[in-house]
Amino acid sequence: MSETSPSPAPASAPIVEPAAGRRAFLGVLINTAAANVTTSFLWFALTFWVYLETRSVLATGIIGGAYMLLLAVFAMLFGTIVDRHRKHRVMVVSGVITLAAFLVAGALWLAFPESALLDLGGPWFWIFSGVVLAGAVIENMRNIALSTTVTLLVPEDRRANANGLVGTVQGLSFVVTSVFSGLSVGQLGMGWTLAIAIVLTLAALIHLLTIRIPEERPKATGERVPAVDVRGAIRAVRAARGLFALLIFSTFNNLIGGVYLALMDPYGLQLFPVEVWGLVLGVTATGFIIGGAMVAKFGLGRNPIRTMLWIVIAMGLLGAVFTLRDWWWLYVAGIWVYMALIPAVEAAEQTVIQKVVPFETQGRVFGFAAAFESAAAPITAFLIAPIAEFVIIPYMDAADGRATWGWLLGDGIGRGIALVFVIAGLIMVIAGAAAFLTRSYRVLSTQYRTPSTPPADGAADTPTVTPPVSDEASSLAARAGGVPDAGAYGDQPAPDTTTTP
Repeated sequence: MSETSPSPAPASAPIVEPAAGRRAFLGVLINTAAANVTTSFLWFALTFWVYLETRSVLATGIIGGAYMLLLAVFAMLFGTIVDRHRKHRVMVVSGVITLAAFLVAGALWLAFPESALLDLGGPWFWIFSGVVLAGAVIENMRNIALSTTVTLLVPEDRRANANGLVGTVQGLSFVVTSVFSGLSVGQLGMGWTLAIAIVLTLAALIHLLTIRIPEERPKATGERVPAVDVRGAIRAVRAARGLFALLIFSTFNNLIGGVYLALMDPYGLQLFPVEVWGLVLGVTATGFIIGGAMVAKFGLGRNPIRTMLWIVIAMGLLGAVFTLRDWWWLYVAGIWVYMALIPAVEAAEQTVIQKVVPFETQGRVFGFAAAFESAAAPITAFLIAPIAEFVIIPYMDAADGRATWGWLLGDGIGRGIALVFVIAGLIMVIAGAAAFLTRSYRVLSTQYRTPSTPPADGAADTPTVTPPVSDEASSLAARAGGVPDAGAYGDQPAPDTTTTP
C-alpha cells in the first residue's frame, strides 16, 4: 500500500432519522436479497442446463467469463448512474430492466424449440443466453446502490455491522442458489425455472415500490459529467489519501483469490464424487452466513483496515495449509473457515469507503472498485489454470517433484494443486504483513479514526473534520446525531447520542 493524494475528503450524507433509516435499510436489504437470489438462481440454472444438455465446457466457460467481464466493464457506468439519481429510483429501474430481460428470454423459450436454443452453432443459443446474462448483469447495479444506502441510512458507528448483514445476505443467496438451481433444472426443467425467476423478479419489484428511502435529489454540480465518469471516480479515490492503495491491495487479494477460483473445483472433484462436491459447496457456503453474522454482531473494531489485514494474513495461512494432506475433512473445514472470513474483508473495505469518501461520489468509487476487483480473479484463473495443468502438476507427478516436496505435501492425490495453494497462500501472508509497514496504511487509518461532525442544521453539506483525537473522543463524535435502538444492526447497546463540540 503506497500513499496517493495529498488531501483528505470527508464523507458526507444527509442526516436521516434513525427509526426511519432502520426501517428503510432493512426493507432494502431484504428486497435486494430476494432480487440477488432470483438472479443467481436463474444464472446458475442456465449454466447447469447448458452443460447438462451440451456437455460443452467451452460454452459454460464463455458464459461464466462473459458474466464476470461484463460486470467489470459496466461497474463504472453503474456507479455513475447511482451517484446521479436517487438510490430507490436506480433500484427500481434495475429491477424493471431485469424483469424485461427475463420476459424476453421467456418469450424466446416459447417461440423456439429447445433444440434450437441449445444449438451452439446457431444464433438463438447465444441470443437466449445473452438476454439472461444482460438481466443478471443489470441487477448488480442494485448492489452498488445498496452500498451507498448504508451510508445514507445507517449511523456511522453501525455501518460495519450493517455491512456484515449485507455479507450474511449474500452468503444466504449463495447457499440457496447452489441448492435450488440444480434441483429446479433437474426436476422441473429450464422452462419452469425461467417462469419461477420471472414471477419472483416481479414480486421483488412490487415489494420495492412499497419501500420509501428518505433521500434528497442529488445536487447538480453544473459541470458536464460523462456517462461513464472515470475521471470523477479517480478524482474521488485520490481525494482520500491512501484509498487508492487500499483498492489496489483488495484487487491484489482478488488476484490471489483467482487461484482458488480456478483450482478449488478440480481439487474437490478429486476428493469427492460430483454429487457430493455440490453438497459440500452448499454446506461450506454457510461460512458466508456465519461470518457476516459475526460482523453484524461485533463490528470490525476501531480500525477496520487493521482488522482486514490481519484477516487477509489468516486467509493466506489457511490457504497454505488446507491441502497439505489429501484429507477431505481438512479441505472442507478450510473452505468453510475461508468463506467465513470473506465477509469481514469485504465489509472492511466498504466501511472505509463509506467513511472517507463523500456520499455524493460513493457510487463512482464503489463502481471503480468493483470494476477492478471483478476483473482480477478471472484474470488469475485464466493464467493459473494452464500453468498448473501443463507445468506444476506434471512436475509434482514426476519423481523429482515428489522427492523435493514430499516432506511438506505428502504423496496423495492433487499434490500439484496443493503446491499452487501453498505458494498463493504464502504470497497473501507476505502482502498482508507488508501492508502494515506502508505509509498509506497509517494515513488511511488516521483518516478513518478522524471524527466528522454533522452540520447543525441537518443539511447534507460536507461536515467539518476535526484533528485526530483520542479513540474515546472519536467514538463519541462518530455517534453524534443519534443511532437506532439496540439490536438494529447488532446486539450492541445503543450508544450515547451526546453531540461533541
